[in-house]
Amino acid sequence: MPAETLNHFTIQARDLEKTKNFYCDIVGLTVGDRPPLNFPGYWLYCGGIPTVHLLGYQSHQQMIPDGPSYPAKTGRLDHIAFSCVGLKDMRANLKAHGLKFEERVLPRMNMTQLFYLDPDGIAVECNFPASETEKVAA
Repeated sequence: MPAETLNHFTIQARDLEKTKNFYCDIVGLTVGDRPPLNFPGYWLYCGGIPTVHLLGYQSHQQMIPDGPSYPAKTGRLDHIAFSCVGLKDMRANLKAHGLKFEERVLPRMNMTQLFYLDPDGIAVECNFPASETEKVAA
């Protein structure tokens, strides 16, 4: 039985409110319904689906400077990607929030990608359709 779709991913945020605000204000996700769990967190929705789960640190967990309190032998999350629209508005939003970003246009596909970091250092990729990619003079 193969997987059918990505359900969600979870970030244990160093600063829960700052990370929630980032994903809402920058990426454009919305805070939505979350079961009454006994630990702090948010479910952030993308297109009506609770895609990003945020966890706050609990008093019994030790915060370590370089990352969450998981075993050092786990894999490293490289980046998360979202399909987006509104390339010009996203550029303006990133600049207005003082966020550095890298912009790439994928050869052959001609779609534009913006890459930037969230408050926990996780890379975020936003993919915009080719119809929004600006023509470059040859």
